[in-house]
Amino acid sequence: MGEPEDDTGGPQRVRRRRATAGGGPVMADVARRAGVSGQTVSRVLNDHPRVRPETRERVREAMRELGYRPTASARTLASGRSRTLGVISFDAARFGPAATLAGINEAAQEAGYLVSTIALTATDQKAVRGAVDRLLGQGADGIIAIAPQRSVGEALVEADHGMPMVTLDKSFGARFPVVAGDSASGARQATEHLLRLGHRTVRHIAGPVGWIAAEARLDGWRAALEDAGAQAHEPLYGDWSADSGHELGRGIADDPDVTAVFVSNDQMAVGVLRALHEAGRRVPEDVSVIGYDDIPEAAHLLPPLTTVRTDFTEIGRRCLSLMLDQLERTPEPGVRVIIPTELVVRASCGPAPGFR
Repeated sequence: MGEPEDDTGGPQRVRRRRATAGGGPVMADVARRAGVSGQTVSRVLNDHPRVRPETRERVREAMRELGYRPTASARTLASGRSRTLGVISFDAARFGPAATLAGINEAAQEAGYLVSTIALTATDQKAVRGAVDRLLGQGADGIIAIAPQRSVGEALVEADHGMPMVTLDKSFGARFPVVAGDSASGARQATEHLLRLGHRTVRHIAGPVGWIAAEARLDGWRAALEDAGAQAHEPLYGDWSADSGHELGRGIADDPDVTAVFVSNDQMAVGVLRALHEAGRRVPEDVSVIGYDDIPEAAHLLPPLTTVRTDFTEIGRRCLSLMLDQLERTPEPGVRVIIPTELVVRASCGPAPGFR
């Protein structure tokens, strides 16, 4: 009598041998065996209620037949909790995301959780969904997304993973808890400070289109000018780098009407300072400059840079707190935590030329 066949028509023994080759079966093997998606397998591993009983049994039968017992999943099946959190990060080399991730790691260690981080460069739906699937496959109890672009937020909403999630920035409606710095308020503070120094208007070098914080800072800058009855020139859009700040700064450095510039992050402000120096414009005697983020180097520039400080470490810690609310306590639905900003005044700002 021949070997029993699986649902693909092949012998089960051969199918098992294929699945276990190269170090044992993986979640994708279980999904193929059970005829379901990888996300459904993850939901079964995490005992999620949104799985039909017959589907749950089919997945478990596939795991038994294939001998699927990865360590993280075994812990999750035994205790319902792996005490591992996933973090999806974008543009992780920049100061804000890196400092936020440090805050998450510090708070997670104190709470007895491990952190598994995936740093992505692409922000399309396929890349985001792949990151979510990888973290689910590792048995993560929940996911924190450092998601600064609207496209990322849309991809996360479409990746219906059914797990606890906390996000940074406010592009997700009421779907997930959110922690964010108050970028609009910070930009308003910066702009109002320059107007109080007698500058008739303030030019703005913005971050890239589609970045949530960049859009909020642009809104705060524009609102402050409108409230003061000052002219709002078209913003110039950079890419967060010092190179883009330098290039855009060269375009306005020779304009004698430019006496104040608010820049959407400190790295671009560094480039603006160089462009002004090359054009023979003194800071702050001829032009005042304000950046954003308060990177560690800001206080050591010549002149020291006035900037808007966001407590990124606190943002990371609050992200972790909201995640623990979902995992260990009764979460508050649709919670939004907004971290205040602080204007740090240094020597790169001064009165407008001729202002007394």
